[in-house]
Amino acid sequence: MNQPLQLFLNRHSLPDSYLNAADNHFSRLINEFAKVYTQNNATQIIGINGCQGSGKSTLADYLCTVVSERYNLQTVALSLDDFYLTKAQRLSLSEEVHPLLGVRGVPGTHDVNLAIQTINSLVKGNRTYLPHFNKSIDDRICVSDSTVMKGHIGLIVIEGWCFGAEPVPQSDLLEASNDLEQQYDTDGIWRQYVNNALGGDYQTLFNMVDRLVMLAAPSFDSVFAWRLEQEQKLAESIRMMEKGILGVKTMNEKEISHFIGHFQRITEHCLLEMPARADHLYQLNSNRSIRTYNALSSRG
Repeated sequence: MNQPLQLFLNRHSLPDSYLNAADNHFSRLINEFAKVYTQNNATQIIGINGCQGSGKSTLADYLCTVVSERYNLQTVALSLDDFYLTKAQRLSLSEEVHPLLGVRGVPGTHDVNLAIQTINSLVKGNRTYLPHFNKSIDDRICVSDSTVMKGHIGLIVIEGWCFGAEPVPQSDLLEASNDLEQQYDTDGIWRQYVNNALGGDYQTLFNMVDRLVMLAAPSFDSVFAWRLEQEQKLAESIRMMEKGILGVKTMNEKEISHFIGHFQRITEHCLLEMPARADHLYQLNSNRSIRTYNALSSRG
């Protein structure tokens, strides 16, 4: 095993066996990249959709690691999460539009123009600062602390739980979809704002990708267990990194259940309609192993 792959495994605390499974499942994506890249040497952009905890960031890192090592190219893995509005900006939204917009995550809480500008700058090979959002403090890090990229980029992968999502039909917004909406969005202002935002600049961003990959959960019920695991890993990393951090808070099970309610409506809409249009569809089991794979070309 080469060093880049070993470092990849270390970053995600994965066993060596992951690489065999990844090669089996994702070699199609890498071979497709190689075929297109040899034709024009142009930067390719892959978008990854999947609910929280489905393995999006791991897949993005894997693709970038393999392509970089195998083809000696610069690659960049981006997360839609890193383009969240700052805490101060979300506070303003929560005061001016709806209190629920103070919570990061849903469409309308990202700086989509920054994401578009960042990708365009990377494609041009310009000196580019990569934004990073620190979830443990619920805010974006200073630009001066950001990673800087410059020069030709062979592959950009951008992932997000709502990446590639389309707005929900207006008729579906009339009734609350869960307890959170029933209790905190009785007049529908929040869900309408989120849906309108999704129909705006987000679609411009989503249309920048050459191919859309979907990691499809069995149902929304899987999100709680996967999000709980993410939160436990975050808590452990915080403890290992610096025991003396003050003011850093992770969520308990009740808080996670409340938190994921913000994403239920769009996640369920993605699970319903996106499989028919994703270029590469990976259907997952409840343990996140890949149950089936289909390419859009093979679905007619």
